[in-house]
Amino acid sequence: MPRTKAISMTTDGSSPADLAELYGMVIENVQKLTLSTALKSQQYTGNPAAGSVEFKRFANSESKAYGTARTAGKGDKLKAPPTTVNLDQHKEIVEEIAKFDLETFGVTNIMKRRADNHALSMAATLDRAFFTQAAADATKLEPTGTAIQEIVEELIQSVETVKNDYVDGVEREQIAVVLSPAKYGALRTFLDTQPNTNVDTAGEEFGMYHGVKVYSSTRLPSTTNGISMVFGAVAQPVVSDQYTEPEKIPLSNDFDVSLFYDYGTKSLTPDLMFKWETE
Repeated sequence: MPRTKAISMTTDGSSPADLAELYGMVIENVQKLTLSTALKSQQYTGNPAAGSVEFKRFANSESKAYGTARTAGKGDKLKAPPTTVNLDQHKEIVEEIAKFDLETFGVTNIMKRRADNHALSMAATLDRAFFTQAAADATKLEPTGTAIQEIVEELIQSVETVKNDYVDGVEREQIAVVLSPAKYGALRTFLDTQPNTNVDTAGEEFGMYHGVKVYSSTRLPSTTNGISMVFGAVAQPVVSDQYTEPEKIPLSNDFDVSLFYDYGTKSLTPDLMFKWETE
């Protein structure tokens, strides 16, 4: 006997799904965890809910001969140009389901499962926006080496040796390298072949390479093999409004679960980001 058709749930966007008395389990949605949260800057003033926040970057102090300030009658002024980041991206995820389907589909906590998946989908969107912005503003590295370990070291040193009004070299503990899965795997394979390596070949991550944290991400732009940056090089303030419990849709017997969020993405220190791209 054919199963009863759902009212609002579909299998492919158009064909109604079959209802069932009971399903033992549901296939869970799978996504990579967000990485941008660990890398982005949190040093801002203002309230993101107001629509924009401000970041400041102070220039380095400069040593001068004793008596310079007394002769001039004043000290040097602080240089801290502000960078405003507007939350100008407005997104939503809204799904609805008929009460009849909710009661007869046979999957427990279906609306909560959808709400949890909304949060994962938001994280993926934020990650892609973060790395797209970083890759757009980073300086392109022209590697002199050809081996993966040589190129990664060049990425690290590109950030480490920056000198300007705001930077006089960067400690390696402040640097992160994000590689595509293919390049991350190539570096990991290289480490696995080294005698006396202290890397556990059974683990997924090797954590540090020459004092720098190294990550794998599936959300780099397709032409980007890797990016090196300081932590906090990119800002991405986010405001979200998530309903974890289904809400009744007015004048119907349907329910909806939704997530609305706003964000903005902007590079704060483009001079401290370098990218390795596919030729």
